[in-house]
Amino acid sequence: MATITTSTGAASYGDCVAALRTSLSFLSSSVTTLGNGVGDYPRLAAVLKSVRHYELIPQPALVAAEASLRDEIGPAIATLVSRAEAHVARVERRIDALKARSELQQGRLYSTTSTTSASTTAVNNNNNSNNSTVTSSKRTPLSKAKLAAEAKHKARAREALQYSVERLELEVLQKERELRKRVDATA
Repeated sequence: MATITTSTGAASYGDCVAALRTSLSFLSSSVTTLGNGVGDYPRLAAVLKSVRHYELIPQPALVAAEASLRDEIGPAIATLVSRAEAHVARVERRIDALKARSELQQGRLYSTTSTTSASTTAVNNNNNSNNSTVTSSKRTPLSKAKLAAEAKHKARAREALQYSVERLELEVLQKERELRKRVDATA
């Protein structure tokens, strides 16, 4: 019986060893699979990490953060706003000056046209009256040309004076507008 028990014992030991080897291969396969899963753990932790989109902040902390932000950004914003206002004022003054200049040029153009026709009429009238005086006093053609040149010179001087007066009037109007804007701005 001892030989039978040894052969049955050896067979049962062989079965145990085979089962143990199978279990060991499963365990080795499980360790490999677990190793692959754990090797990717930092990425998975980042992927699966829950992000809070809405955090509740106490009111005093929010007020303190707003005040801090206002203190940091406030002076820069005030500087930029003052620069922008100064630039806008400069551009408005430039626009007003260009409008006044345009009006002045239009006035000059209109007065030049009317003055030219008026001076031409005046020169023609002077020539007609000079013709009667020339024939009566027997003046030379040189004095006639001199009178025409003098008439043209006086017409130009008159035109220049009219231009100066118009320019000064427009400057006064512009100063009045600027003064009104300043008064409105301070009020």
